[in-house]
Amino acid sequence: MTSAEPTKSEKALKRVLRISRLNGWSVIIIAALGALVTLAMGDISGMAVGVLIAIAGWMEVRGHKLLKKRNPDGMKALVRSQMFLLAIILVYCASRLGSFDSGAVMGNVTPDMESMLKEAGITKADIVPMVRTAFFAGYGTFALVTLFYQGGMALYYRAKTPLVIEALQTLPRPRVSVLPPSV
Repeated sequence: MTSAEPTKSEKALKRVLRISRLNGWSVIIIAALGALVTLAMGDISGMAVGVLIAIAGWMEVRGHKLLKKRNPDGMKALVRSQMFLLAIILVYCASRLGSFDSGAVMGNVTPDMESMLKEAGITKADIVPMVRTAFFAGYGTFALVTLFYQGGMALYYRAKTPLVIEALQTLPRPRVSVLPPSV
């Protein structure tokens, strides 16, 4: 006896469930570890950002659980989790980009570094533009990648909502046994 081929909506539900579980738990674990590391370094604002990101991951896991319970509101939770995560990271990147301090860069150059730079033919004044470029490129790239990834995930979940809702409505209800468990 062969089972029927899964419908397009059933495949969409299965894929959304798999992606949301993996993505949500990955975000929670990485953000929690990051929050602990930044707390150990004494960076309270970094720890707060890590906690907010972990909350976004929890929102995605919660959406996954709602879908497992056949609640279509799980799709709204998945979209919101991606938008919340996107907002957190973009605000973080914007705040970091606005905080570049050339004085701090110059203050962190040790005498050993300065002698290595002289050997390389680089003056102390050349450092600030290089560090500024790397700083802006790093945070700009992080913001852009986040915009594409989290924005893309939000759009993906939004696009799959009708199919997932269809699958939730057409799946057979699980049978509930009225017999007491056997001893």
